[in-house]
Amino acid sequence: MSDVGHATLATPTDGGTWRSPADRPLRLDSGAVLAPLEMAYRTYGTLNADKSNAVLICHALTGDQHVASTHPVTGKPGWWTTVVGPGLPLDPERHFIICPNVIGGCMGSTGPASLDPRTGKPYGLAFPMITIADMVRAQAMLVESFGIETLFCVVGTSMGGMQVLQWAADYPERLFSAIVVAAAARHSAQNIAFHEVGRQAIMADPDWRGGAYELEGVRPEKGLAVARMAAHITYLSETALQRKFGRELQRDGLSWGFDADFQVESYLRHQGASFVDRFDANSYLYITRALDYFDLAASHDGVLANAFLRARNVRFCVLSFSSDWLYATAESRDIVRALNAAGCRASFAEITTDKGHDAIFLEEPALDSALRGFLASAAEKRGLA
Repeated sequence: MSDVGHATLATPTDGGTWRSPADRPLRLDSGAVLAPLEMAYRTYGTLNADKSNAVLICHALTGDQHVASTHPVTGKPGWWTTVVGPGLPLDPERHFIICPNVIGGCMGSTGPASLDPRTGKPYGLAFPMITIADMVRAQAMLVESFGIETLFCVVGTSMGGMQVLQWAADYPERLFSAIVVAAAARHSAQNIAFHEVGRQAIMADPDWRGGAYELEGVRPEKGLAVARMAAHITYLSETALQRKFGRELQRDGLSWGFDADFQVESYLRHQGASFVDRFDANSYLYITRALDYFDLAASHDGVLANAFLRARNVRFCVLSFSSDWLYATAESRDIVRALNAAGCRASFAEITTDKGHDAIFLEEPALDSALRGFLASAAEKRGLA
């Protein structure tokens, strides 16, 4: 299904599911093969005549293709409506924007909840392990299906930023520019530790049923909610938590029990409860594992700069947030140093904010300004201005 020619936001025709040809399965780093492969996606804007204005947006761990559209499950606005939309840095009046759901996801792309063609039942834990490189390989197939040879820009936040780095390493000839927001070139021990807590919470839920919960008509909602609660703490800074909640109580006086006495407890419980309505537990296991496996330098003789040696013609923008401790500024600086060592053109900015990792999705004038400036410069060089 092609969506070229649609210029409005949030209409049903601006999305679809692409299915790989029978003779083009997706070969995974694990050695397994996914066939058929399905990729759910959304598009915004119009692809120009020479197909030079295409932008690919790569989403974060719990994101999906509904970057600037009303979410069909929750009814809430898209996850990046501060950046994508008319008059915003990524504007469908200027750009043809593609946002796919990653493989392993649960919003239409092939993942653990998809039917295994060998059995006719949901994959569950029979789904093969995936990597960030596998996600990018699938995205490259989708982009190719539009007839797009070179993307004007590939943009990603958090896990999406890791996908951008993988794009630059694997497909530099297909990129004109790249934007990496609040990401890292590999997962740290702390990141892996938080993910393991979340995975163990899911697998400890009696309703997980060894990953076969769909066949048994149950869902490990409690375990998935706890996983989300633990992860959500990492998205906020200590300052943001204190400013928003402090030690404020939910009601007058203490309950002298284990109800949510503090507002911060109630907030986390709400985050967990609302998450289970839109996300699949097995997808959470697989995608967090893909993140943990990510180490871009490892496949390039342990030298990160080597990953970018073929990307010298790509223009890079790397952005970080001063209060982000999930993917700290030091990790962004490591990326920039590697890009410089490889001879790549890279601009970098640390955005001062106390909002933590969540600053990605909030009103942040400095982020808006940085994105506008970089995209305008790249558009001029590309001949899109």
